[in-house]
Amino acid sequence: MQRQPAVAFVLITVVIDVIGIGLILPVLPSIVGEFTANRESQTYWYGLLTVTFGLTQFLCAPLLGAMSDRFGRRPVLLSSMAGMGVMFFLTTQVTSVLGLLATRVLGGALSANMSVANAYVADITPPEARARSLGLVGAAFGIGFILGPVLGGLLGNYNVRLPFTVAAVLCLLNFAYGALVVPESLPLERRKPISLARANPFAALLGLTRLRSVGLLVAVIAINNLAQFILHATWVLYTEFRFGWGPREVGLSLFVVGVVAAVVQGGLLGTMLRLLGERRAVLFGLTSGTLAYAAYGLTTQGWLIYAIIFSNFLAFATGPALAAIVSKAADAREQGLVMGTLASLASLMIVIAPLIGTPLLAEVSHLPAADWRVGLPYLLAAALNLVALGMAALHFARHPGAARAGTVQVVR
Repeated sequence: MQRQPAVAFVLITVVIDVIGIGLILPVLPSIVGEFTANRESQTYWYGLLTVTFGLTQFLCAPLLGAMSDRFGRRPVLLSSMAGMGVMFFLTTQVTSVLGLLATRVLGGALSANMSVANAYVADITPPEARARSLGLVGAAFGIGFILGPVLGGLLGNYNVRLPFTVAAVLCLLNFAYGALVVPESLPLERRKPISLARANPFAALLGLTRLRSVGLLVAVIAINNLAQFILHATWVLYTEFRFGWGPREVGLSLFVVGVVAAVVQGGLLGTMLRLLGERRAVLFGLTSGTLAYAAYGLTTQGWLIYAIIFSNFLAFATGPALAAIVSKAADAREQGLVMGTLASLASLMIVIAPLIGTPLLAEVSHLPAADWRVGLPYLLAAALNLVALGMAALHFARHPGAARAGTVQVVR
């Protein structure tokens, strides 16, 4: 009897992949610190590792997708799982920062399999159920990000290399599950040869030229993402320098962020958009984010971080509300182009953010923990978000009827 493709496989794959990545977030700077002489050097190298991972992920995501169109989803997903497990194991064995850099190149390339996972889901679900299934993939991503950092923080509190070992075991177990249980989802007659044009990650960015009516909002999305990813790129080292946090405290803080994001985007978002409307959700969210970034950069008490996270819940509605407005402004036949463009834009910001945030943190890393300048990366993020807020307000003033409350279409 032929095995039937299952969405459950993709969900398990995504959860384990994201847990594996999240496990190492709280401890990677500590491993970098083993091979560097001071905080400044540690911060620069950590930034380079972050940029390298994001860049290889950005470059390889379309290629993995094109390879899955040619050879099938199953071999690409299985190869990615096995490769990630090997990469995590190799990380436990590295003895230099250059060796660590090599593992991040490999990891970034192999972890760019979200597009393949989404393609697997699209293969096996009818059009009327596809949105719900893809939403489950997004939820699985969120669950992995909630669990990964807190587990990594707890494990790393005992041994900074232990999370990498656990991540390697998880990936290899998932590989075994996929190899034994899961069939191919793409029939031979629907496969396509690899096209270098389709595998070009910069091609999707050309779609920006097709979004003229909401071009200013596209810039708002880019700047808001840049501010957010500056926070992501510097969080672990900043909280160490400012509050003396270790892997356990960092993992707990990332866990709380993940829970708040899941509650807002998974449960409260529809109600928030009905009450506020999309435009006000964007403006209130950007205002909240601006104040939160400034507070992160200025506080000298670690416990206040949690109060800021909880009070910043409006900011988690910003991204979906902006995506909904842009989606409704685009032609119905170009939704794939629009969403692909926004995803590519976010990937590009992931690459750019560490190039800005980590050198800035490195320059102030020698200062006393209570010096306000230690928070400069977050004050810069606040300034960027303030610019995004001004641009959004300008766009809505120019197009007062562009997004009315009550016409909510949330795009995740």
